[in-house]
Amino acid sequence: MFLSHHFHSTWLLFAICLFCYGSLTSAEDDLPIPKLSLDETPTLKFLYCYSCGYKKMFDQYSQIIAEKYPYILVNGTNFQPSALYMLIVRIISTLKLLVIVCILGGINMFDYFNVPQPSWWQWCTENKIYACMMLFFLCNLIEGQLMQSGAFEISLNDVPIWSKLESGRFPQPPELFQIIDSHIQFMETKIETNGYVKQ
Repeated sequence: MFLSHHFHSTWLLFAICLFCYGSLTSAEDDLPIPKLSLDETPTLKFLYCYSCGYKKMFDQYSQIIAEKYPYILVNGTNFQPSALYMLIVRIISTLKLLVIVCILGGINMFDYFNVPQPSWWQWCTENKIYACMMLFFLCNLIEGQLMQSGAFEISLNDVPIWSKLESGRFPQPPELFQIIDSHIQFMETKIETNGYVKQ
């Protein structure tokens, strides 16, 4: 009788274990998996102003997005200023190097234009190191200002969802989450309409 009771207790324990395992498996199967993850990997792209110091801000957003949306691929890169600003920066950089070479070489570049040498140029040739350093840092300051776009642009699957250039501010995390959820829901609905969702 003792063996029979022990046998029934063992089978009862085994049945309970099977039931718990089946419940856990069913719960895992019922977890909401975004339908987009079955068809494509959503990509969240950041274009930020590196010279403005927004790289740290991008890292913070990447971390919180990875925690809430582990299935979303996040990448970021520097936002390139307009072509006009890039051209001006190249011109300033080239002129800066030419002037520094003329100062260090003692070349009076005004002779090539048949213009009398100004007094400030004579001072530069007499104080070459100081003049070159001052010119270098001043030009770098101007170039940096031209390169600082102030951009922090966000797009989901190449669809713009936030622009600091237009809004003038960074998105709050809950605000960004709501925008991402809305766009993912919209894309899922679009995929379902086209009949591409895998069952």
